[in-house]
Amino acid sequence: MSSPTADPLDRYSRQVRFHALGEAGQRALMGSRVTLCGCGALGTVLANHLVRAGVGRIRIIDRDFIETHNLQRQILFDEQDVADNLPKAEAAARKLRAINSSVEVEAVVTDLDHTNVIPLVQDADLILDGTDNFETRYLINDAAVKLGKPWIYGGVIGSEGQTMTIIPGQTPCLRCVIETAPPPGMTPTCETAGVLGPAVAVIASFESVEAIKVLSGKRDAINRDLIMVDLWDWTFRQLKIASLLGKVDCPCCKHRKFEWLEGEQGSHTTTLCGRNAVQVANRRSEPLDFTEMARRLQPLGEARHNAFMLRFAAEGYEFTVFPDGRAIIKGTNDIAKARTLYAQFVGS
Repeated sequence: MSSPTADPLDRYSRQVRFHALGEAGQRALMGSRVTLCGCGALGTVLANHLVRAGVGRIRIIDRDFIETHNLQRQILFDEQDVADNLPKAEAAARKLRAINSSVEVEAVVTDLDHTNVIPLVQDADLILDGTDNFETRYLINDAAVKLGKPWIYGGVIGSEGQTMTIIPGQTPCLRCVIETAPPPGMTPTCETAGVLGPAVAVIASFESVEAIKVLSGKRDAINRDLIMVDLWDWTFRQLKIASLLGKVDCPCCKHRKFEWLEGEQGSHTTTLCGRNAVQVANRRSEPLDFTEMARRLQPLGEARHNAFMLRFAAEGYEFTVFPDGRAIIKGTNDIAKARTLYAQFVGS
């Protein structure tokens, strides 16, 4: 931990010496607030870069827990986190506080949806995309446009990735460029195509540089194209999308129809990419009593729990239940079956 009398800029001296940032830019960065949506592959790299760069505060939102297959590309986690049954947001926060104690790191273990997105992003100077699905990205886009908040989109599958920076009113929004998500089964997923860690690192690094520009007040330098990279084929494309602003009949930024934010679009049950698992979101006003729940489940075998989650197995399925009532049910991609299992073992 640094000395309380030390100049806080000393830590970032090599960054301050970069002419385009300078001392003023660094001080702006240190006073900034970021909300990171998702802390998996992209999210861990983003959080690592920005906390080391000296953002003032970062709120990390993630609904999931750590599994061994995450360690190949999710750089803030290790085998002990898996053994400790830690949620991703909490494990990431612990690592980040050890990296830079001057940054305020807030872990929020929840599913981002239309009921909670506004309070979670409204105090941020920037929203970052570390998610793995377009449903959440369209929700972020709605919230960002409604609030006038900049946000940065990124996605990776296989060796390919893409990113774009969105400043409401100054650049096209996500729905200007991709009005609707492809139907399920029509595009590769991490389950069918896999994910290379270096591809994640490249796209997250692009996002991080754009974040530093936005947060340090260097908006004139932001990228205004859709960047597409394939590391395996060594291809790099820039799609010129700036001219779409105001020229397309965008339901979001032109007509200000916030269909995802208002709950008209989107589901409350989600098939998780590459997991043979379904998340059932059944938000409760009071946290679940894991001690009582473990006692009730005792006839099924051991139910292990800590402050963050309860885990048990039944009928060949694995259940991970969170205090807010959400559950991830592993062993099926059938949403109807998952809902039935939830009602049977967790409760309606």
